[in-house]
Amino acid sequence: MGDVFTSRIPAHLKQEVSRVGSNSDVYISQYNIYAGNLVDEAGNRPFPEHMVLLSHWNLRDELKANYPLGNVGLQKQKMIYQVMKRIISQSIPNDVINNGEFLWNPYTNQVFANGSEVTLDSEPDTRYQQIVNNFRALRAMDAYTPLDTYIKRKFEGEMEISQPEVEALFVEFLESEVLKEVGTLISERLGRPLEPFDIWYDGFKARSNINEEHLTAQTRKLYPDAAALDSDLPDLLIKLGFPAEKAHSLGEKITVDPARGSGHAWGAAMKGQQSHLRTRVPESGMDYKGYNIAIHEFGHNVEQTLSLYDVDYYMLNGVPNTAFTEALAFIFQKRDLQLLGRSDKSPEQEALKTLDVLWSTYEIMGVSLLDMRVWKWLYEHPDATASELKDATVTLAKEIWNNYYAPVYGMKDEPVLAIYSHMVSYPLYLSAYAYGNIIEFQLEQYLTEQDFAEEVQRIFRQGRLTPNQWMMEAVGSPIDVHPMIEAAKEALKQI
Repeated sequence: MGDVFTSRIPAHLKQEVSRVGSNSDVYISQYNIYAGNLVDEAGNRPFPEHMVLLSHWNLRDELKANYPLGNVGLQKQKMIYQVMKRIISQSIPNDVINNGEFLWNPYTNQVFANGSEVTLDSEPDTRYQQIVNNFRALRAMDAYTPLDTYIKRKFEGEMEISQPEVEALFVEFLESEVLKEVGTLISERLGRPLEPFDIWYDGFKARSNINEEHLTAQTRKLYPDAAALDSDLPDLLIKLGFPAEKAHSLGEKITVDPARGSGHAWGAAMKGQQSHLRTRVPESGMDYKGYNIAIHEFGHNVEQTLSLYDVDYYMLNGVPNTAFTEALAFIFQKRDLQLLGRSDKSPEQEALKTLDVLWSTYEIMGVSLLDMRVWKWLYEHPDATASELKDATVTLAKEIWNNYYAPVYGMKDEPVLAIYSHMVSYPLYLSAYAYGNIIEFQLEQYLTEQDFAEEVQRIFRQGRLTPNQWMMEAVGSPIDVHPMIEAAKEALKQI
């Protein structure tokens, strides 16, 4: 209960944080790239005519979807990465963002309209101005709380673990030698040297051998609109092993809403309120990318509902920090094919799942490290302009790449870690994903030998204990990166 009364922040400062944050959310939710309008130097348009991809989520997911397509897929991936680099450097023409009027070659940065080349101004560092705006609004609160920086409030306050401790844990993982072995395996499986965008290599997943168009055809038929997903929530839980009565009870407390952005989960603040699953559903129906994200958000909603309604005391409601809700969201997301009736039961599948978690953790830890170091830089340079922040972010991204990724990928000075939209509209949130991956792996190891639905209910009704106590009560061991590293070594032997 002491956590409730730690500060007294003036209302106008909270209102400013809300205003600035809402502006950042709108900016990101409208950052669509008209992929169907991307052209190469030969004038080819490799993507479907009406494909529109939200940055960074859909760009990343489309990149993942092209791994089964061989060289054709590789050329699409290289084009998407060029788009990402233009966004990071803010050399992207401003008028190709959320606009289907122009054709754009991201390699040469040429723009065409009605068959003729036109000149457009680049985006004026708007991406980094949003970060600066969030920093200044949140820094204004520092004088009104004993946790006198936003960094401390986010880590020591919300996560209940210090930022240096989190960073040290991430660096320990990023320096693991097993990552080089996994990188070599991926290169062998691809039949080519690694590319920077292979941080999103998706070939360890069961769906990597399934044409995504087939999955999209299935999800569009199942979910032509948000209401169809809403009505199906209890059945999804029953497929995961929840008793019918509990499945319907949980489903009744969660509402599905259409979203302009990629989607998110919004938990209820009191009993009687609904948790909201917000997801993007195009007019043509929910595509597989949207479905995969929606199942992730559904995991959040289930946690939010269990940890509100089933805790012993209201003041205990929730989880120790956002990493724990991310853990259950990842656990649900990994079962997306199971919910479509497409589970892969091959003997090597568990080993592949372990390598998949390791590789995705590798990616998100680098991104999280960048997020933390950008905020430390901002506190050291509180009057920085958007342009100065852009230069610093790219420099920090390349430094992290050179230290922890170049030894695996064999190339230096890549800026890819700076593409995540969370850095713009969810300040210092990314560490929750990386920390969540560690927690998820330990939970998955434990749940393998247990009744999934029964244990998920037991574990997530513990409420807001301290992080290590929660984990000890859940699986009998503290939070640790070594179980994942050791499991990956064993998985490599099997593969």
